[in-house]
Amino acid sequence: MKTYNNLWDEFISPENFKLAAKKAIKSKKSKSAVQSFLRRSDVLLERLRADIMSGNFHTSPYVVKTIYEPKERQIYVLPLYPDHVLHHALVNILGPIWLNMFVRDSFACIPGRGLHAASQRVMHFVRKNKYVLQCDIRKFYPSISHAVMKRILRRKISDRRILKILDNIVDSCGGTRNVPIGNLTSQWFGNVFLNELDHFVKEKLHWRDYIRYCDDFCLFGDDKKKLREMRDKIQEYVNQELDLTFSKSSIYPVTRGFDFIGYRHFKKFILVRKTTAKKIRRNIVNMARHDDLSDHSIGQLAAYHGWIKWSNSYRFKRSVQQMIDREYGRRPGKFLSKNFWF
Repeated sequence: MKTYNNLWDEFISPENFKLAAKKAIKSKKSKSAVQSFLRRSDVLLERLRADIMSGNFHTSPYVVKTIYEPKERQIYVLPLYPDHVLHHALVNILGPIWLNMFVRDSFACIPGRGLHAASQRVMHFVRKNKYVLQCDIRKFYPSISHAVMKRILRRKISDRRILKILDNIVDSCGGTRNVPIGNLTSQWFGNVFLNELDHFVKEKLHWRDYIRYCDDFCLFGDDKKKLREMRDKIQEYVNQELDLTFSKSSIYPVTRGFDFIGYRHFKKFILVRKTTAKKIRRNIVNMARHDDLSDHSIGQLAAYHGWIKWSNSYRFKRSVQQMIDREYGRRPGKFLSKNFWF
C-alpha cells in the first residue's frame, strides 16, 4: 500500500492555513468568536503556524455538552481558534488521500455522498435481493481504541510531523478510547477506521451488495444461511482486528420494509420512518401554534421539506397541512402555503 511522507511543506504553508480559516468560519461570521478572530486573523494564523512548527501545539481543553436528540450523546466542543482552523488545515491535505481509500458504498461524511445518495443505493439493493443483514457497532465513537486508530492512520500517512499532530488529536480527550464527537477530524477518523471493515467485506469476503453509513452497515442477499455466515465472520473481524463489538444484528426479508438512515425502504417506494414523521409533525404544529417563523424555525422547516421530498409521503404531507390549517382555523392567514409541501 502506498504511503504519503512529504506532506509537511504543503500542510504548513500560509496558503493552506488561510484556506482552512476561510472554511472554519463559513456561515458563522455573525458569531462573536469569529468576529474577534477576523480582526486579527493574519497575526493569529502566523502564531498558530509558529506553534505547530516549534512542536508547541496542543489541543485545547474541551467543553463537553450532552444532547438528547436523536439519542443521548456527549458532544465535545473546541474553540474556532486554534483547533477548528488546524483541523481544516489537516483535512485540506489528508482528505484527498483518504477519499481515494474509501469504497463506493461508504456514504457518511463524504463530499457528494449524503443521506439521499445512500437511500437511492439502498433501493437498488432492496429491489434485487430478498434479505438484508443489518448491523451496527456498540457506542462506536466512544469505543474507538486509540492504539488501533493510530495503527490505521499509519497505513497511509508516514510523515512523522503530521502523525505527531494526529496523535495529539486522537489522545486529546484522555484515556485509551474515544474519538470525540464534534471534531471535523473525528468524522474523517471514523470513516478511515471503518474503511478497514469496508475493504474486508468487499475484498476478503467478496460481498458486493453492501452499504455503510457511519457505524450502520448492511449486506443484502437471497440466502439467509450465507448471510448468517457473513455475520459471524464480520463479527469476528470487528472484535479481533478493530477491538469493537456489535450493538445489534438482524436478518429479515426486505419486503417488511428496510429501516435505514431515517427512511423505510420498500421495493417500490420510500417512506419517512415513523418516529421521524411523528417528530416532524409535532414540531411543525408547535411552530404553527405559536406563530413561530423565526430564522431558526424557517431553517428547520426547510430541512424537513428537504427530508420529506425524497420520500413517497403524499398522505403524510397532506395530514401535516391539515393540522396546520386547523391551528389557523380561527385566525386569518396561513402558517405555510400548501405549495411548500406539494
